[in-house]
Amino acid sequence: MDAEPLWTLVTVTYNSAPELRRWWDGLPRDGCRWVVVDNASTDDSVATARSLGAEVIALDRNVGFSAANNVALAAATTEWVAFVNPDIAVDVTTLPRLAALAAEHGAIVAPQLVDPDGSIQANGRGLPFLADKLAHRGVRLPGSDVAQYLPDTAGRATYVAWVMGAAVCARRETFLRIGGWDERYFLYYEDHELGLAAWERGVPVLVDGTVSWTHEWKRATTRWEWAPWKREIRGAMTFFRRHPVLLGPRARAARQPWVARIGATATPGGGA
Repeated sequence: MDAEPLWTLVTVTYNSAPELRRWWDGLPRDGCRWVVVDNASTDDSVATARSLGAEVIALDRNVGFSAANNVALAAATTEWVAFVNPDIAVDVTTLPRLAALAAEHGAIVAPQLVDPDGSIQANGRGLPFLADKLAHRGVRLPGSDVAQYLPDTAGRATYVAWVMGAAVCARRETFLRIGGWDERYFLYYEDHELGLAAWERGVPVLVDGTVSWTHEWKRATTRWEWAPWKREIRGAMTFFRRHPVLLGPRARAARQPWVARIGATATPGGGA
């Protein structure tokens, strides 16, 4: 009799059939359930996912990334859950390492993401002050600091303010403790919110730089297309209304207890 899986891998799809075929075909998933929540794709994402061995929850409309993740979280029965984009190659042999780190710190953890050519992706982020985010996009304002927004996570476990939502792992009960994914975000900034919600509830966020997963990142807002930009702007407005302290100087933000907790742990070389 096969042992019960320890992990549920959750993938949200929307017209993602090419990515599924490239990154999940033949990918070992020993000890894992793979649940695909499809946001009413118009391509063959559902059929492709099923052909590759996924359990598919096919939604009748596009509810957004956060709400789709929560559908799978509610259905998960395993101790551990990893939310993983369709364009990621999961190395299941590293899941015990990620689980051990998360258990040691009571944390949300992420692997270090790398491009297909092996170069590091900055998936662990510092506090998302608006000035620093703009500087990361090439708009420099007085007092901005890209280095604080893009901490060095390569090669070690490091505390960060939030991690990109492309690969996020924790105990199921930890995700439930912080309220799951905030459904006020359709797409964009839900990962910012998840990280800060975790810290506000005493749950640290870590990137394990000793574990690498490949991510074929195709950021829509690197192109001039209005639809993704409109969603990002909406997400930003929702986020900064909820966290107005991040619109101001760092000294003001540092007085927030949850910000102080991040500052106390997010030191160079920090982590396990």
